[in-house]
Amino acid sequence: MSSLTLSQEKINILKKGVVIPASPLALDKNRKLDKKHQKALYRYYISAGSGGIAVGVHTTQFEIREPGINIFKPLLELASSEIDGLSQKHKRPILKIAGVCGKTPQAIEEAKLSASLGYDIALLSLSALKTASDDELIEHCKKISNIIPLMGFYLQPAVGGRILPYSFWQRFVEIDNVVAIKIAPFNRYQTLDVVRAVGLSSRENEIALYTGNDDNIIMDLLTPYIIKTKEGEKTLRINGGLLGQWSVWTKTFVKLLDEIHNIIESNQSIPSELLIKNVQLTDANAVLFDAGHNFAGCISGINEVLRRQGLLKDNYCLNKKEVLSPGQSEELDRIYNDYPWLPDDDFVKSHLAEWLNPKD
Repeated sequence: MSSLTLSQEKINILKKGVVIPASPLALDKNRKLDKKHQKALYRYYISAGSGGIAVGVHTTQFEIREPGINIFKPLLELASSEIDGLSQKHKRPILKIAGVCGKTPQAIEEAKLSASLGYDIALLSLSALKTASDDELIEHCKKISNIIPLMGFYLQPAVGGRILPYSFWQRFVEIDNVVAIKIAPFNRYQTLDVVRAVGLSSRENEIALYTGNDDNIIMDLLTPYIIKTKEGEKTLRINGGLLGQWSVWTKTFVKLLDEIHNIIESNQSIPSELLIKNVQLTDANAVLFDAGHNFAGCISGINEVLRRQGLLKDNYCLNKKEVLSPGQSEELDRIYNDYPWLPDDDFVKSHLAEWLNPKD
């Protein structure tokens, strides 16, 4: 019996599909946690309509766990408290997701900490187990699932992930306390591996599918996946997203997801405008994530957008070598110019003062 399970109310939110930004890390000029701007980020995401926030994930910078930095626990504490306050203020449940990584002893400790701080779900990275067999991976996942509900995570190898074959996902989806999977291999074949494994499992109605494919967001959300089974055809959908791309211009993406849900629920034809936006968003993500330099400027690119909006003081990363790549800032200028529908700068500008200095 798992020591922590997800409430039905939050299961319903997760399955409906919501916007979940992967939270960046706010740092001051000394590269210390900037609590004021960190809290402002959370206020921005929830005011924009996000259904949850993921903390301690790749976008938050894995270095927060390193000796001498040790931001992981204080950040999780700050985020949990702030999100609980925002949930009360906005009178709605908000999903709290904690990134959990490392080999089994570390992952167990991180899962226990997350559960003790009131997090709903652990987004479980398997990057530290690069040579582990399917048996070893499944045993690792089961141990964490006995502590906290799991969101599986297919992270692309370019930023530290590993290939996870269909044989792994077949077994992973049968773990009782798996509630969702973030599909983020940036690869259509590997995305299908996950969806097919869920569709052919005994738990297809219990596992929410979330896109993490920042290079194909809109099409992931629009596409019905028809899986042939012994019981007949099953239609699966990726209903929401947990994305680094959604940590900027969040208000735009909340509106976009609502539009997609309305189109699907009313069985409308897909407007060509959404297909055009899919390509434009892929172009924007290539710049934001610095795909041209193998994602070297990924985190600093996200932070740069938030800096421009005033939500962060600067685009600092804990690793001083992580900076904008040559030409990345100019390419961001191009994205702003070419796709004016994307930025939510007016929304941020109208609320920034209250997020930085709240009266309540």
